[in-house]
Amino acid sequence: MFYEPKNGHGLPHNPFNALIVPRPIAWITTRDADGSENLAPYSFFNGVAYDPPQVMFATTSRKSDRALGKDTIDNIQATGVFCVHMVGEDLADAMNISSGSYPRDSDEIALAKLERVDCTTIAASRLPAAPAALECKLTQITRLRGAENLVCFGEVTGIHLRDDCLVGGIFDVTRARPLARLGYRDYTVVTDKFSLKRPDE
Repeated sequence: MFYEPKNGHGLPHNPFNALIVPRPIAWITTRDADGSENLAPYSFFNGVAYDPPQVMFATTSRKSDRALGKDTIDNIQATGVFCVHMVGEDLADAMNISSGSYPRDSDEIALAKLERVDCTTIAASRLPAAPAALECKLTQITRLRGAENLVCFGEVTGIHLRDDCLVGGIFDVTRARPLARLGYRDYTVVTDKFSLKRPDE
């Protein structure tokens, strides 16, 4: 099968998201300028630089009660900070609850019944249940082609690692068991790993 996206695919569901998998999930906490909080997951997410460490995530829709994209992007533009969490397998249901389209004054952290603590380097909440968290300061928001496509970049200013995920000084992904997004409504969990040496090692 071959199709050009501009002409449609003719399938029951768009296969595009199922072709870029598995995708890590950025579970992002933000605060509005008035102090209200938001929690939402994004699967267009990745690290983009080591030194200084930087990450990006993209949003592809908007809410009618926000000026810029969804609550997350609007909050980040207002405050300049956000916290990205890794979603452990045990947090799948809470993550799914936080993905709902709620009014802007809703507190998804409370709706998902999650504990929160203050971040260390930024003014945002952190979820201690998450295997890892990245405290970030906004560097830029870029608009992509399309009506509501935005990419947010941030520099990581603080990193939290849950102690039970550290084994011999290495972050053990099989203990963290991160959730990853597949296509459609499908997810997977990282449960095993293997290593490869590069040809020049």
